Amino acid sequence: MRLVTSFAVIAVIVTSVASLSAETPYPFLDPKLTMEQRVDNIVSLMTLDEKVAALGRGDLSRLGIPALGSAEAIHQVRPRGGMPTTSFAQVYGMGETWDPELIRSAGAVEGYEARYISQSEKYKQDTLLLWGPTSDLARDPRWGRTDESFGEDPFLTGTMVVAFIKGIQGEDPKYWQAASLLKHFFANSNETTRGHSSSDFDERLMREYYTVPFRMGFLEGGAKSFMTSYNAWNGVPMTVHPMLRSIVEKEWGAGWTISSDLNATELVVDGHKYLPRKEESAAAAIKAGVNQFLSLNQGMADTVKQAMKDGLRTESDKAGVNQFLSLNQGMADTIKQALKDGLLTESDLDEALRRRLKTTIRLGLLDPLAMVPYTKIGGAGEPEPWTTEKHKAVAREVARESVVMLKNASAMLPLQREGLKTIAVVGPRAAAVLTDFYGTKTSYAVSVLDGIKSKIGAGTTVKFTPDNVDNAAVKAAQSSEVAIVVVGNDPMCGAKTPWEAFNPDASSKPCPVPGDGREGRDRESIDLPDEELIKQVYAVNPKTVVVLVSSFPYAISWSKEHIPAILHITHAAQEQGTAIADVLFGDYNPAGRLVQTWPKSLEQLPPLMDYDIRHGRTYMYFKGEPLFPFGYGLSYSTFEYSNLQLSSPRLDKTGNVAVGVQVENTGKRAGEEVIQFYVRHTRSSVSRPSKELKGFRRVKLQPDEKKTVTFSLAAESLAWWNEKSGGWEVEAEPVELLIGSSSADIRLSQTLPVE
Repeated sequence: MRLVTSFAVIAVIVTSVASLSAETPYPFLDPKLTMEQRVDNIVSLMTLDEKVAALGRGDLSRLGIPALGSAEAIHQVRPRGGMPTTSFAQVYGMGETWDPELIRSAGAVEGYEARYISQSEKYKQDTLLLWGPTSDLARDPRWGRTDESFGEDPFLTGTMVVAFIKGIQGEDPKYWQAASLLKHFFANSNETTRGHSSSDFDERLMREYYTVPFRMGFLEGGAKSFMTSYNAWNGVPMTVHPMLRSIVEKEWGAGWTISSDLNATELVVDGHKYLPRKEESAAAAIKAGVNQFLSLNQGMADTVKQAMKDGLRTESDKAGVNQFLSLNQGMADTIKQALKDGLLTESDLDEALRRRLKTTIRLGLLDPLAMVPYTKIGGAGEPEPWTTEKHKAVAREVARESVVMLKNASAMLPLQREGLKTIAVVGPRAAAVLTDFYGTKTSYAVSVLDGIKSKIGAGTTVKFTPDNVDNAAVKAAQSSEVAIVVVGNDPMCGAKTPWEAFNPDASSKPCPVPGDGREGRDRESIDLPDEELIKQVYAVNPKTVVVLVSSFPYAISWSKEHIPAILHITHAAQEQGTAIADVLFGDYNPAGRLVQTWPKSLEQLPPLMDYDIRHGRTYMYFKGEPLFPFGYGLSYSTFEYSNLQLSSPRLDKTGNVAVGVQVENTGKRAGEEVIQFYVRHTRSSVSRPSKELKGFRRVKLQPDEKKTVTFSLAAESLAWWNEKSGGWEVEAEPVELLIGSSSADIRLSQTLPVE
């Protein structure tokens, strides 16, 4: 029966392309055919070996089909070859902009650079399936990959995810500039035990919290692909979880490429011990929807390990190569054995490959060049895009908007350049812009020290020292008018390259500094060791500014109490120093906002592996008073809120209401305010958060200028997931609408009946 069906499909394709010219060798090259017809034709022409190989990188050059190629791209395109692409602030920092349109511009930069690398004669490196954005939620600051998240709130994170996807994929209705692959589905926010641990919680939290950014990315952003996470959910490893098809594909229309994470299929057996044999794991993954296996070739793994033992760096490492994605022979043999054992059929492979091939068509790789609007990128004479002012300007603006001013007592900032004779710049993060696991080279990078030097005149002396060896930092601070202490984490935990960090000898140990974290290692502390340096500097110079360059929150209670001014920015931004210097000297008015609750100590947090956020996680359920609340950030301006108005006195359970508020800049400087809109359920029949973000807007205002900002509240956004009925439910209840400058700074409120 299956053979008859296949012949019928081929007959339809052949009939529909009877008018093709003799110059067109295959029906799938006809853009007039439907996508389904084209992918069916491709699969029908593939050999079994090609089908197996296509579950890795694959090679369909025999059919004239170009490879997609892939690259990490959460804050910078990181292709093989190490070309110096544009690097934005870490994802955590991009979240702190609270500016979706700007993040869409950053995504557009990355999508454009991926096309350029793929099509320019200089590079010709297939790099069109971009791994990003990361869509996981930062529920706990100990998570080693907090830097990869837009924050702890599902709506904020989802909004940023949607914007980034739209930027990457472009605006053309038919073709994508590049393809976005979301990471890591889902509930992946612990590192040290991720290869065998389970994230356990109920379906309500799955629907209402952990999967929200993914759902938004698929339904609103238009992404079709994603990577599964290492962890299990309620005991079932995500690499083989049935919800990949039953929910993500059937409900949200995604799943064109479903990629395993590196060696995750093997961990189903070796780590989770969920299945006894790797053939069963591979078969289960394919049937669950996985159609791209990331497996490090054992020979390559052994080579890298030996190079490390010998103290060598391979030529590929020097060049920036960080992916070896061809399906390793062991995995290929495993899949073939699964076929022989009857665990898989060739039709299972066909179905898996049909979904993957849709991306190739959507990128326009099989269509005439004149039809695809992105084929001119990388043409003769075009400069490398990361060298252009256009891309540099976007990086600069993301860095500036990501700066969060945590404290500014007695208006110490901005610093006055006139008459300033000496500045001490001290600390281990002052003189370099550090990258992380997901960055690579940049054509330039402006450190905080560089940025400060560019701002001052010839009459000002900058005294720099990276530490307090021989009392150097104290001496510099004591003899200067202002001391700027630049401290923070090491995003690589001491490793020089990702390969070095993945060395089994290194990855089996904690980070050398307990407060640091990275992929594979969670933080053991949220204390800042360099706070001791801050104390020493402040003791000799009360005019001390702390610049905290970090990938996650720190419990800096002493600094908050004593230091007059504190700024926060993340790593990796090539314009990091420009942004900090602009804020320090008043050339830019900061408006970044925190995207995570900063606790005072670990005692305020539940155990790391407690995934039920109702037990005290995030601003929605946090117990006690945080060090800094979600949504917090200061400005050089002041803003007043007034005139909260609703378009209707009540909200129908299937309707919408417009919520308007007037905001005025009452300060003396032009500035930006981030207006935040929360709701609180007052009579829900089930447990609900203390408040939930439902809208936000970053607004520019001149002194004395007023603007009315309007949010649209849909009743369906107030729904909770009813596990008994298996659907969303909107309750008839009064809902309190809250407008403010942070989750803890509510300026206006009004009750709205939902009927």
